[in-house]
This record gives sequence, C-alpha cells and structure tokens, in this order.
Amino acid sequence: MKIIDLSKPIQYNSSDPWFMKVKIKHKPHKKAGLLLRFLGLPKRLYPKGFVGWADDTIKKMGVHSTTHIDAPWHYSPTVNGERAKTIDEIPLDWCYGDGLVIDMTHKKDFDAITVQDIQNFLNKEQLTLQKGMIVLIKTGRDIYNGTKDFPNKGTGMSANATEWLIDQGIKVMGIDSWGWDLPLKHLIEKAKETNNSELFWEAHLVGQRKEYCHIEQLVNLDQLPYTGFKVAVFPLKIVGASAAPARVVALFE
Repeated sequence: MKIIDLSKPIQYNSSDPWFMKVKIKHKPHKKAGLLLRFLGLPKRLYPKGFVGWADDTIKKMGVHSTTHIDAPWHYSPTVNGERAKTIDEIPLDWCYGDGLVIDMTHKKDFDAITVQDIQNFLNKEQLTLQKGMIVLIKTGRDIYNGTKDFPNKGTGMSANATEWLIDQGIKVMGIDSWGWDLPLKHLIEKAKETNNSELFWEAHLVGQRKEYCHIEQLVNLDQLPYTGFKVAVFPLKIVGASAAPARVVALFE
C-alpha cells in the first residue's frame, strides 16, 4: 500500500499570522529523570541506558491553525433548524472513503469556483461523483503555506458550488487553500464595496441549511491522481469543538 500525507507539519512558524501561530514546548529526557527521583526511584535503580523520557506540551494551537476538518458547529449553531454537530459527533464513516481530486489550479486569485467550473472539469476528465466520496479541491495555493501571504491569496469555493457538491451526496470535501471560501480580507472588502450582506463567508454558511464538513490547508494534492485512492481524515476527538486537527492521508491499494 502507498500512502501520501496530505497534512502540513505542526510546528512553530514565525511567518504565520498571530491567529495561526503554534507553540510547542519540547521537554528533554533528563527532565523525566528528575521527576522519577522526586517520585522516589533512586538513580541506581534506573534501567541500563535510561535517562528519562521525552515529553512535549502544546502551549498554543487553535483547532483551525493547521490541516483540520471543520464541523457543522463551526458554520452555525444549527443546521436547518436542528442543533449542529460538534467535531466529536461527526460520524466516522464520513471520514473515510473514495477520494476524487478536482483540479482548479487554473482559477485566479479571488475568482470563486463555480458549479460550472466543477462540471466542466468532471466532463472533460470523464469523472463521476459518487455518494460518500471525499472530494479534494486542488488550487495549488499550498505553495504559500508557511508564508505571510497564505491567508490572503487564492481562489475559493462559491456557495452554489458547495451546495451542489452536498446535493451529489458529498458530506466531506477539502481544499489546499487557507480557507474554503475566498480569502477573508477580500470578502470583507467586497462586501463593503458592494453593500452585499450575503457575500461574506457564503460557502461556509451553506452549512446553516445543509450538513457537511470541509477540510482546509491540505498539502500535496499534486501528488495524487484524480481518482483511484481512498482518503482518511480522522479528527482529534475534542469534545464540543468546532474543528480539530487531522492527519489526512491518501491510500492506494
């Protein structure tokens, strides 16, 4: 079996904006050795070659800071009038299935992905969506991952395209951009410019009426074929959370 890692490394990066910063404290082996002595184990009774165990503490990491999957709770407290699921309530069978890549690398920054864009690609490549697939949108913007430009560049999904995928039976979808929608700063500027209250976060807010999850900040989608692989995207089981980091992988039998 071949496995392709679609998740970014979790580490401190000085170029990340403040809302994405990750801070991890790494504790060396000798610190655990001191703890054992405090707990009463004399050093003469340490196993041969043992100096202690390494340990690490996550000092700061938002659930949306790295490659992660958003729960319906992130978009809205309700879906079509019913309480939205938090990340620990997501059915695990949503999180594993046949993968399909939709190539949108031709789309320019700030040009939203439409239903027609997706249908044109599927027709051209003679691909068919099946209920339960995990659909991955390849934009190529993961090249900005780890840079100050990452949150502010790229294409993104429109509300109509998001809703269309849900209507085809797709519960989980993902993208290699910073976010699922067009960049936030751009959306704020356009909303003010056009005085359109329905523009901001339009793709996320499809989740107010139709239940779905999406993955953000994927990497390595360029290493995948369009079909012929499985995707696993199991989130950490953080009770009550709006999202969770996930080790997203593609598997080829």
